[in-house]
Formats: sequence, structure tokens, C-alpha cells
Amino acid sequence: MSKTHTILRSERMSRTSFILLFLAVAGSIYSATLEVGVDKQYQTITAALEMAENGDSIMVNEGIYQEAPIDVKKSVVLYGINNPVLDGENEYEILRVYADSVVITGLTLKNVGISYVEDRSAIRLIKNKACKIDGNHLDKAFFGIYLEHCKNIVISNNIIQGEAKHESNSGNAIHLWYCKDIVIDGNLAEGHRDGIYLEFVDNSIVKNNTVRNNLRYGLHFMYSDIDRYLNNRFENNGAGVAVMFSKYIHMEGNVFIHNWGSSAYGLLLKEITDSEIIHNRFEQNTTGIYAEGVNRTHIHGNDFARNGWAMKILGSCADISVSGNNFLYNSFDVSTNSSRNYNSYDGNFWSENTSGYDLDRDGICDVPYRPVKLFSFMISHMQSTTILMRSLLIDLVNYAEKIAPVITPHNLIDNSPLMSRIDYDREN
Repeated sequence: MSKTHTILRSERMSRTSFILLFLAVAGSIYSATLEVGVDKQYQTITAALEMAENGDSIMVNEGIYQEAPIDVKKSVVLYGINNPVLDGENEYEILRVYADSVVITGLTLKNVGISYVEDRSAIRLIKNKACKIDGNHLDKAFFGIYLEHCKNIVISNNIIQGEAKHESNSGNAIHLWYCKDIVIDGNLAEGHRDGIYLEFVDNSIVKNNTVRNNLRYGLHFMYSDIDRYLNNRFENNGAGVAVMFSKYIHMEGNVFIHNWGSSAYGLLLKEITDSEIIHNRFEQNTTGIYAEGVNRTHIHGNDFARNGWAMKILGSCADISVSGNNFLYNSFDVSTNSSRNYNSYDGNFWSENTSGYDLDRDGICDVPYRPVKLFSFMISHMQSTTILMRSLLIDLVNYAEKIAPVITPHNLIDNSPLMSRIDYDREN
């Protein structure tokens, strides 16, 4: 484990210790505390659960517990002292929660068995509400935390690490299906197929997570409406984030970095409507934003730096407003596959706009700027032309197309390009 992981885990354990102290005090007043350990009243977690009542706490002491699967059918607090390990022995699902108002904290769960017919997980919640999963460490899990038909759940401050090699035999770190009002906050998810997966998940928040080194997507939305993801970091994934067939999505303050590959994107948008993408950073991705079938979406205040393509906006998109963004040293700033444009691109800063001037000194270039290069059209239809990139011939072709556009959309233009970069004073 790296020094960063150690510090992160130490901070989370400190928070968890405070939570445990509070729970212990509360438990002594309002409910019973059942201790599990080698020399304690109960030697197994299952035995303690059988004797517990709703509202009780189960204190799991240091040790290795190989009793999976464990079914939680009562509203209890299940917490670990000195890092107890629940081991699935590479065969079983570990914790299955069937009750409401369950808290799981301070545990290490490892070695979930891989299955091609079951979505086995370290922690599975089934038709629950008002539960909290906080401050746990999940290691070598097929699926990490799995929710189905749940409501009002908090998943926070967990470290979820896998060793996925192939998509076909790997699961997701955090997987939600048909859920509502979920908070996913402050987790580390790496080494899985998808870091975080949401399907039919409404009115939920994904924030402050670090999601990296996953095979497919860092975050994967499908058929999920009125959701927000805020201040997350998506790094070195097959693709950073995919948002598909959803509406009313708010995406703010995220970092999409080092998502490289022939079909890799920082952010992939497909069939999205009425959404916002603001104050994010897209850096060193093959494509910063790829948009297909996107309508009525606002892209504002973002930094696009040193990407292959900053944005690919296909002809199926309409009423997208691209404004107040910084386009910095990308190979291509904007690309499209259509000779028509139904979107606006006014009020951005373009580092490639070196021929403009500002005689009235109002900070706006007096000459409109065309961000689409003809060469980007050529590459999309014939990838072998990449070898000509940076050549004098291509510079001449691009210049001629800007003066008198024939192939690229004549109205894909920034009518008020900015003369200097916008400073948004980002923290991440």
C-alpha cells in the first residue's frame, strides 16, 4: 500500500474511531453490545447476529473470520476493532444485508469468490433503506459494495481495491441498481471493471471520490436522472466517465486525467438532455468530452488541457452551449462529423487563436475564431493521415478551410473569443 493510501486510511480510521466511540456510548445507554472474538462471548459474527435484537451493536474484535456468507437480518451496528478481517476464501459472498438501518464500519472484507452466474460481493444490500457503509477496506472483491432496490443509503470513506485483469471476470467496486437517494462520498475505488456503476439510480450524489485504474469506466451512469457528481477524480481508467440515457445530470468540480486509449474518453455523453458540465478539468485524455445525441446541455467554466481532442460533438447534438472554457494546447479543440452545427461556442479562450487582436481592449478578440480544423475531419475518416500531423501541407489546408469553410460547419464559430485565459482558481 502506498504512502498516500496509508495516510488516507489513517485519516479514515481516525474518523471511524470517533464514530465507534459515539456508538459505544450510545449503545451502552439504549441497547446491548455483543462482542465477537476468540476469547469473547461469541466466537462468530453469525452467532452474535442470531442473539442480537434490533438496535443492538456487534463489536467485532481483531482476528480473521471465515464464515461467509453472513446474513444481517436485524437493524444492528456492525463495527470492527483493530481491523478484523472477514475472509470469503475466494469462494463466497461475505455480508448480505436484508434489514433497514444497518451500519457497517471498521471492517476489512477480502477474497470474494468470482462467479460467472452470480454477482457476488463483499457487501450486498437488498431492498434496504437508511443504511450506512463507512470506513471499511474491501480487498480482492469480485463486486465490492452492491445495492439493489435501496433507498437513503450512505457509502462513505471506504477503500475498495481489486486486481481485475479482464472485463469478463471482474465486477464493479460500487454497483447500484434501481436505487434512489444514495450518497457515495469520499471513497477510493480502483482495480475493478467499473469504479462506480449506476443503473436506474435517481436523485443521488457521487462526490469527493478517487476512482482510478479501472478497466472500463471510472463512473458509469445509465438510465439515471436528477443526479449530481461533484469534486471527484477519475484517473487512468479505460474511460473516465460514461453518462448514458439520462437527464438532469449536474457535473461539477471533477478532474478527468490520463484516460488514454483508442476508445478512451474523459467524459462520454450519449443521449443526455438538460444537464450541466461546469468547472471541471479535462487533462491528457484521448478525448476530453465525446457527445452523441446530447441536447440542451450547458458546458461552462471547464479547463481542457493537453488532450488529443478536447471535444468531439457529433451532428446529432443540439442546443449545447459551450462558453467560458479554457482550451489549452490540445491537438484538436473541437471536432464534429457534420457540416451543420446547432450549438453555440461563444466566449471561450483558445490557445490556438494566435492571430486575433483586441483594438478596443475589452478582453474580447475583434475577429471571430473557428475552432474546427479540417484535419480533424480527415483523421476521423482516414486515421492513417495522422502521419501528416504538424506538416506544412496540413497547416495550409487548415488555414484555407478557416478562411472559406467548405467542409467544416460554417457557423461553428466563437463570435467573441477571449484574449486571455480565464482563472477560476480551482482547488483540484
